[in-house]
Amino acid sequence: MQTRSISPENFDGSVGGGGRATEGTGAEAARDLGQGWKVSPSVDVKAGETFTLADIDSAGVITHIWITTHTDHWRQLVLRAYWDGAEEPAVEVPYGDFFASGWGRFAQVDSQMIAANPHGGFNSYWPMPFREGAVLTLENTSDQDARVYYQVTYELGGDHSEDAYFHAQWRRSNPLEAATPHVLLEGVEGQGQYVGTYIAWGVNSNGWWGEGEIKFYLDDDREFPTIAGTGTEDYFGGAWNFDVPGEGYTAFSTPYLGMPQVIRPDGLYISQQRFGMYRWHVADPIHFTTGLPRVDIQALGWKSAGRYLPLRDDIASTAIFYLDRPVTVRPEAPSFEAMEIHLGAGAGPHSPAGPARR
Repeated sequence: MQTRSISPENFDGSVGGGGRATEGTGAEAARDLGQGWKVSPSVDVKAGETFTLADIDSAGVITHIWITTHTDHWRQLVLRAYWDGAEEPAVEVPYGDFFASGWGRFAQVDSQMIAANPHGGFNSYWPMPFREGAVLTLENTSDQDARVYYQVTYELGGDHSEDAYFHAQWRRSNPLEAATPHVLLEGVEGQGQYVGTYIAWGVNSNGWWGEGEIKFYLDDDREFPTIAGTGTEDYFGGAWNFDVPGEGYTAFSTPYLGMPQVIRPDGLYISQQRFGMYRWHVADPIHFTTGLPRVDIQALGWKSAGRYLPLRDDIASTAIFYLDRPVTVRPEAPSFEAMEIHLGAGAGPHSPAGPARR
């Protein structure tokens, strides 16, 4: 095996190709030092354009991705990955959601597969094998350029003919239809294993919101699933409403599961509670032989007389799985409008407090 790395200082990962740039985003800062002194540490992904982060033309496996950009872009950029010359992506997820940071606001994530470190240093350790080649891209769906720093580390060589391909899909229900589960995955055919869930959950009602069950329909399952959870907070490894008495919702981050983000109302523009939760099925993968017909999760609270209350929350999910083929059915690509989040960070354009934040 041979270790290679692609970054703005070595766009193709070539041997001895690093630090050779004479032009780049750092050229002005390095004008007194010259070549080899951080001349090209980043790229500008132009508004409305797609930038190729990495293009690898031989067998190998991506072992680590580090990347960072301004928080404004976390729900405006779309990360995609293509394996072995496929025309359709196996990964198609908003930048922030892929790194368990879907709300455009930083929260520390200390997990085995994803680490989000101050202030927006995103890291992925998901192994991404390929037999012939790999392409990673970043699409900017906004009208503002995004400056991005990144490094993709990979190993060349090895026999990956029996390795499954890495996939990730994003779906959002905003708001969720009445008395209808949110779908995380649907119609996947082939053999593989489901390995990860991240959900950015925006609560639109008063009261507890996490009574709903997550269900995995495996292989020949149709009407009823083989795996049915007991509640949302249970699936993500918590209990009893994530509520430490006297402290309320309590954020936590562990190697394989957590709720690292709790966004509370501020009494002004932030009117709703928002949560970020992940579970990585690495030590406990969910295997399937012929397909994953469906994975979904309910949104339930409580109403009078001890009855469940179906909720109409804002649920954005990222489902991660390995599959025996590089392409499968996928939802509509994330668009600027579909990804947009309203953080309530500033006043509106007609407010005496001033214009809205760009």
